[in-house]
Amino acid sequence: MKTLRVNGDDMAYVDIGVGKALVCVHGSLNDFRAWMPVLKPLSSGRRLIAPSLRHYFPGSCRAEEPTFTMAQHVEDMIAFIEVLGVGPVDLLGHSRGGHLSFRLALKRPDLVDRLILAEPGGTLDDTLMPRDGSDATTAAGTRAHAAMSAEKIAAGDLEGGLRAFIEGINGQGAWDRLPAADRQMREDNATTLLAQVNEGRLPFRRADAEALDRPTLFIGGSDTPGLLPVVLRALAAHVPGAGTAIIPDASHSMFRQQPKAFCDAVLAFLDG
Repeated sequence: MKTLRVNGDDMAYVDIGVGKALVCVHGSLNDFRAWMPVLKPLSSGRRLIAPSLRHYFPGSCRAEEPTFTMAQHVEDMIAFIEVLGVGPVDLLGHSRGGHLSFRLALKRPDLVDRLILAEPGGTLDDTLMPRDGSDATTAAGTRAHAAMSAEKIAAGDLEGGLRAFIEGINGQGAWDRLPAADRQMREDNATTLLAQVNEGRLPFRRADAEALDRPTLFIGGSDTPGLLPVVLRALAAHVPGAGTAIIPDASHSMFRQQPKAFCDAVLAFLDG
């Protein structure tokens, strides 16, 4: 593990391999350890850099953190890439990290070559809201889902809150199937979910999707429930030239559940 001083914060990160940089941005309740199942294949022939965002492990987070915002994390990642001097990079973001990567690519397209968004997290504004009756307001992956999980954690029910969040986005029984190391990572980052409730994340807009001009691949799990697949389809339909890869027999944690299929899709896109 290395650290880099960025915007007054020491960002921890993993840096392995040689070649063009692929920067991987983790999602909610995760940190740089999330990418361990795919570090070897994704660093073959390239330089893989996986940071932990501000306040995530090995950092700390209170229930109310004024610097725990989506805007701050976007600015941190911009500065991180600039300070490392590795841009333009290939950028891979998962879940909340996919939202961050989407915003970064819009704000600083000069820092991004190719963009991979693995079920980017967020809500849709009226310009992208589906008209087919999909539940886009209370389903897993919404602010209501995150807030309900955070309330359990704040009340002292750590496992109950983490279980609710994980099973909401990966299906019933997902928490019990997690290896001990993956459970530990969620526990280490549990208080970030409390701060995330008021992070100021803006909904996705059609105009933003249409303005994204980087080659983009969306990756989803075939079995992911709730809002996340709805968001993926809505964005993929409006990002110019975007491709989509669906990983069979996987849900939201597709790169841990089906690492080979996930890496095959990512590498085919990056090498294409």
